[in-house]
Amino acid sequence: MSVPAGGGEERPTFVPADKDRGTVPTHPMISPHSERGAWKSEQLGSGPPDEGAQPPPPTGPPAWDGPPPVGAAPVPRTLLDRLRVIVDRVSIRWRLTITYATLFFAAGALLMVVIYLMVGWALNDAWPQFPLDLDGVMPPDQARRYEQQWYWYQHAAIAGAQKELLARSLLALLGVGILAVIIGYIVADRALKPIQQMTATARKLSGSTLAHERIDLKGPDDELKELADTFDEMLTRLNVAFDTQRRFVANASHELRTPLTINRTVLEIALGDPEASGDLKALGRTLLEVNARNERLIEGLLLLARSERELSVRKPVDMKDVAETAVDQLATRAAEAGVAVITELRDAGTVGDPVLLERCVANLVENAIKHNLPESGRLWVRTGMVEGALIVQVANTGPHVPAYEVNSLFEPFRRLNADRVDSDKGAGLGLSIVRAVVRAHGGNVTAIPRDGGGLVVTVRLQAR
Repeated sequence: MSVPAGGGEERPTFVPADKDRGTVPTHPMISPHSERGAWKSEQLGSGPPDEGAQPPPPTGPPAWDGPPPVGAAPVPRTLLDRLRVIVDRVSIRWRLTITYATLFFAAGALLMVVIYLMVGWALNDAWPQFPLDLDGVMPPDQARRYEQQWYWYQHAAIAGAQKELLARSLLALLGVGILAVIIGYIVADRALKPIQQMTATARKLSGSTLAHERIDLKGPDDELKELADTFDEMLTRLNVAFDTQRRFVANASHELRTPLTINRTVLEIALGDPEASGDLKALGRTLLEVNARNERLIEGLLLLARSERELSVRKPVDMKDVAETAVDQLATRAAEAGVAVITELRDAGTVGDPVLLERCVANLVENAIKHNLPESGRLWVRTGMVEGALIVQVANTGPHVPAYEVNSLFEPFRRLNADRVDSDKGAGLGLSIVRAVVRAHGGNVTAIPRDGGGLVVTVRLQAR
């Protein structure tokens, strides 16, 4: 049965009716272990627990599974380490620009020093000798004093010219240096334009555009042209691989479904024969169950193969509607299994393939129904937005799940405490399909054991 969060006999949140409200955590991030201490204290205070008693479900709005663990104290970084961090953050375009500008400044500074020295040498060589012969005209001491003044004016003039030249050269170097930075940025941008074209092509690629999307770089046969041609050859090989995979899936879908459909038809006709013996009918029902399992297995494998490819359909989807549809489809099965379904659904919009997303949520709900308690089992389904992320969470009661076994449950044909022969509860592809669908939509899925048994699976997708 499906009990909405705000109606019926259930409470609107995941808090049991007989729990003290003071035990509900107020932290905005939920965890399936949120009421562990309160539940254990009730058990200790009231004697042996009742066999039919269930641990409290997770509480609070859908959220992340908890903050990251606190790490060791950070090691203080030196000035050199900080400079390396800053350098690593600089893009290749700005690195080329700074390199061009630095080389220009270095060349300009060297040229300015050379001109500074050469101007001094030229003025010194061009300065005339003392033009007067004062011997016999005035005393030698006075004549020598006039000659020294002449050469003092020579050095003062040369120094003044060099100083003025240096000041004007620095201003010119600064102005031309700014122009060099601008020109260097433009040159770097033009040099990196082929790489930008490769990046844009790679971003536009998908399984449906590999056949015709190529870089096709025009220009001289240099390193960048060789890189672009190699990338185009790789795209051609990928297109062949994708096309081969699509043909295989289509052929397998036809070749595998057809004989199974024929077998099912023959068995149903045989079972409907009134003259068939009881043993023959028992054998027919057994073969019909095996045939149905094989059909489900093939459907699961084909869906898994489809989920692992690039999405071909992207539409606005509200996960609230998807979850409601999945719960309604499995409501009869949950009632037959004696599992109470409790929903807390809020608007959660995303963009993706509606069919795959519906199958993802249906697999989670179906898995939670299969692996629940034989009596008085419970199942919680939540959707909502938390910190800008779309959350879909499915929690259920059930047998204890070791933490080290959780990650392996997402592998194909893996079941908890069972081998591949034990297939009464499915082929072991449900969670594998969930992970493939979530990854195809750019999200991630995590699972953790629930206190008292069962599992809590949280799907995070990109919001619309």
